[in-house]
Amino acid sequence: MPTVKKYYAYILPSGEQGIVDAWPACQKLVSGKPNARYKGFTTEANAQAWLATGGDYAAKHVANSGIYFDAGTGRGDGVEISVTDETGADLLQEILPTQKINRHGKHLIQKDVSNNFGELLACRYALELALKRGVMHVFGDSKLIIDYWSKGYINVPNVTRETLELASRVADLRKEFEAAGGRIEHISGDDNPADLGFHK
Repeated sequence: MPTVKKYYAYILPSGEQGIVDAWPACQKLVSGKPNARYKGFTTEANAQAWLATGGDYAAKHVANSGIYFDAGTGRGDGVEISVTDETGADLLQEILPTQKINRHGKHLIQKDVSNNFGELLACRYALELALKRGVMHVFGDSKLIIDYWSKGYINVPNVTRETLELASRVADLRKEFEAAGGRIEHISGDDNPADLGFHK
């Protein structure tokens, strides 16, 4: 399968902005800069359009109402998770204590975990919120989580017990959600209002 070319738009706190075509180049520019904004795109035109919005993460054209989730490592502090509605409004404060929400409205996992673990935890919270609110659609941009891990299927050597336990919990939530008529669907990171800007 051919690799899809990616473009990474960035805006630094100094005001410098631009587009690079490799994640390592973008990471070098934004790492250690807490207010840096960046996002991956499949076309240079979309990257330019995002820069034109001033780096507005909520600038999406989302047709479907529902709950959206994502995880990322881009701020350089560890794995951060995001759960929003279709407008990009943060929702984690509805199910997590205030002290677990950072100034960006996201949850920074306070331990050394993989980005996939973060995606799985974000999926858990999205499903819990969907069940609580009676929402019938949950969306994410990780095929691994949607097609396998959220169903309890993990075929990874040396996966942690914590990850297996979380996958089991998410699989139970997903069964409950789908039994009530809910659907969990994959979308592009470019169309995800919960997007944290890093799609390799």
